[in-house]
Amino acid sequence: METMERRYLERLSELYPTIARTATEIINLSSTLNLPKGTEHFITDIHGEYEAFSHVLRNGSGAVRKKVTEVFGRTLSADDIRELSTLIYYPREKTALEKKKRTPEQMEDWYRVMLYRLVSVCRYTAGKYTRRKLRRYLTEDFAFVIEELITERDDITDKEAYYEEIINTIIRIQRADELIAALADLIPKLTVDHLHILGDIYDRGSGADDIMDSLMEYHSLDVQWGNHDIVWMGAAAGQLCCIANVVRVCARYGNLDTLEDGYGINLLPLATFAMKAYADDPCTCFRIRTVEKSAPDDAALNMRIHKAISVIQFKLQGQFAKKRPELHMEDRAMMEKIDYGNGTVALDGKTYRLLDSHFPTVDPDDPNRLSDEEAQVMERLQNAFTGCRRLQQHMQFLLNNGSFYKVFNGNLLYHGCMPLDEKGHFKDVAVYGKTCRGKALYDRLDELVRRAFYSTDPYRRDEGRDILWWIWCSKDSPLFGKDRMATFERYFLAEKETHEEKKNAYYDLLDDEDTVNRILTEFGLGGEHSHIINGHVPVKKGESPIHCGGKLLVIDGGFSRAYQSETGIAGYTLIFNSWGVRLVAHEPFTSTEDAIRFGTDIHSDRVMVEQYTTRLRIADTDLGSGIRERIRELEMLLEAYRSGQIAERTR
Repeated sequence: METMERRYLERLSELYPTIARTATEIINLSSTLNLPKGTEHFITDIHGEYEAFSHVLRNGSGAVRKKVTEVFGRTLSADDIRELSTLIYYPREKTALEKKKRTPEQMEDWYRVMLYRLVSVCRYTAGKYTRRKLRRYLTEDFAFVIEELITERDDITDKEAYYEEIINTIIRIQRADELIAALADLIPKLTVDHLHILGDIYDRGSGADDIMDSLMEYHSLDVQWGNHDIVWMGAAAGQLCCIANVVRVCARYGNLDTLEDGYGINLLPLATFAMKAYADDPCTCFRIRTVEKSAPDDAALNMRIHKAISVIQFKLQGQFAKKRPELHMEDRAMMEKIDYGNGTVALDGKTYRLLDSHFPTVDPDDPNRLSDEEAQVMERLQNAFTGCRRLQQHMQFLLNNGSFYKVFNGNLLYHGCMPLDEKGHFKDVAVYGKTCRGKALYDRLDELVRRAFYSTDPYRRDEGRDILWWIWCSKDSPLFGKDRMATFERYFLAEKETHEEKKNAYYDLLDDEDTVNRILTEFGLGGEHSHIINGHVPVKKGESPIHCGGKLLVIDGGFSRAYQSETGIAGYTLIFNSWGVRLVAHEPFTSTEDAIRFGTDIHSDRVMVEQYTTRLRIADTDLGSGIRERIRELEMLLEAYRSGQIAERTR
């Protein structure tokens, strides 16, 4: 036995100190391989829509309702199935509502019926898990009770009486509310084994902070960073362009409360500056995009804040272009292109009249320089973002659980696109002097993002911070995927042709099989069951999210209400279980209150992308590969014990 191998086996023997323990683990792992593959749930482009996201998370894109129907479809009415499903989604709220409608005696009957039904659904959904895994999901308060209720006990002669006494006692000692909540919380965990978030948690909607809290409590997940997540990560790292952009987008969509209430970011210095600098400016180009009307005074203040931070951002973009010439961002130094005397801007060889030429804080001789007041505002915002504990915790979670891409069970997951030329070949992209393409580009950017938070070298850390801005808006960024970000033009120019942002060739080649196969091969995938799954671009009315015969799936249908006029629906999600891959299209979510009071669910149309004739087992997954490797190591340890090379640790 080689030295390194012996050392490893000796370490392994600390976990499995005897032949009996080692053999038992081999048996457990080997049997696990034959269990059905767990269900994967794919969600992308949530954009701060907490209520809709929370509901989709609770109902598993219809997977939970499907389990209830499989258990009770022949014995309960459609109304009863809806009521039980609602109880699973919102156990505490639904129970409180029922208490208002029933007498104490009626509530006892209701408790008894609902507990039996919940136990039946739990028992059914737990059928493909080992007891070891099941126990990891059980709450400490009810671990024993739930395991007794949902696990068959052959040693009990009168099972019905045994189970009935458990239920009756729970009701008698007034713990039914808590047990209902525990069972209802368990069912989605047993229904969906793993969650994939394919980016863009942040911006537009007002609940991104609550979404992050939910994700931090989720039992098993990964995140592929989206461009909107990246710019928030940049803001948290203290990158000034990113900070200005985050505040600007929150102002534009009327979501400054996310910053102030969600993260405790003090916007008073910015508001005070905006009211002073733009006191006589109607700021009509900076109207707020929100579905909710605000008071006239609030609207006027928000529009001034919106303009103030936008002008600051455009100045900072010009500064960035000079600081990082190697990143080729000079085309976005828009303040230098303005003729301040004539109120025009030179763009692509043409001169355009500005819709708003009032720039009281701009020095025409040095248009990118922040005024003293603007510099003070940005310094205070930078301190607020970098010093916000909750924001830093959320960003740390994204770093620990996220990445630019993920290869998982034969699928390639990323948010945006693969930078390609017109022929579908990987585009060479220079990042800080190093040219990368394909997978190497993703790996390079992933490394630089982490450098922004972890490097102890100030220069390398600053490189990492600045790449976060490049990722947000560069024409070569795989998370942006357009030739330019025409933010300035959309504010200040009436001509629609200046607003156009031409997409990368990737989006013209979604149905080209050679291109899709080339991307899959680049990441070590191939074969008939591999897919590319990404979001980023809303799927508009009349478009299909399924491309290249099902090999590429775009599942952003627009969770954000700002997109729903274009999409006609409220989002696409994906379910990948042991029987195949299913695309789910959701209708707009009304409200949590409606879901609880009336049992309304998100109506979902399901399209089977791929169906298997033979059920997938854990042995067919990445987890199965890891288990087989572990079995091999344990068998080596077993042989070492039996050959006398390693002694058992019996004491």
